[in-house]
Amino acid sequence: MYDITAGIVVYNTKREDLKKAVSSFLNTDLNVKLRISDNSPTDKFLQELEDFLKECEKDYGLKNIKDKVEYIFNNNNGGYGWGHNKIIEKLTDNPEKSAESRKGKMISKYHLILNPDIYFEKGTLEKLFDYMENNPETGQIMPKVIYPDGELQYLCKLIPTPVNLVFRRFLPIKKIKEKLDYDYEMKWSGYDKIMEVPILSGCFMFFRTEKLLQLKGFDERYFMYLEDYDLSRRMNEISKTVFYPYAQIVHNHAKESYKSRKMTVIHIKSAIKYFNKWGWIFDRKRKETNKKIKEKFFENK
Repeated sequence: MYDITAGIVVYNTKREDLKKAVSSFLNTDLNVKLRISDNSPTDKFLQELEDFLKECEKDYGLKNIKDKVEYIFNNNNGGYGWGHNKIIEKLTDNPEKSAESRKGKMISKYHLILNPDIYFEKGTLEKLFDYMENNPETGQIMPKVIYPDGELQYLCKLIPTPVNLVFRRFLPIKKIKEKLDYDYEMKWSGYDKIMEVPILSGCFMFFRTEKLLQLKGFDERYFMYLEDYDLSRRMNEISKTVFYPYAQIVHNHAKESYKSRKMTVIHIKSAIKYFNKWGWIFDRKRKETNKKIKEKFFENK
């Protein structure tokens, strides 16, 4: 059994970004396996894969990584969650087309859903692995996430309201936005303690494989955006979802949905699907969970 398996979904992804992500994951003494799920229009990357892995070995001092990487060409772009589900299907030794009928022995203890614009130092995976080994009630964990310049990214979230996800983008007054974000992004926590968080970012989702298989992966109704919120929220209903600030990763993040009209439309469509599923105004679990999370944090402070 692998200690950690990981999946990266690519779509015409920049080679240098991907090299950093792949090399970061493989630079460990743990027993690991990486699968790259390609939603691109062509399998051009397959032709380059061998050279790409040699570059990773040369640039990052790695050895014999070829057998640790598997490439999957999907010949379709069914979305981010869909691409990852192609990998999640392979997390047992007897994968079936239907998640309902999937049976078999798990091939890993933990599974990491990794963005191609992430990189981190050796030892990061070991810290997260050790925490999960010692805290079996935890189903998902996220490390501290920073920008390349060292600035903190506020990626711990309470369960969102429509104001947080939809209407906030169009609010004209900056102070109102900042007040909303202070609470929604849990900035009152200081981001310096281990804490339970109901919504963890999709850029680095470190799961207990057993729990991830129990949830059957991502809801494929979301093409892009909010699929991570949905999965993290479902995970929080069956186990603890935890922020762990003693491990750190770098996220070379660009808010594409704020720059592109097309991405903004996709984001709004996903938000509509999310609230149609969980509830717009009347979402009892949202209110209960957010209250519980805040009460627990301040009790332990």
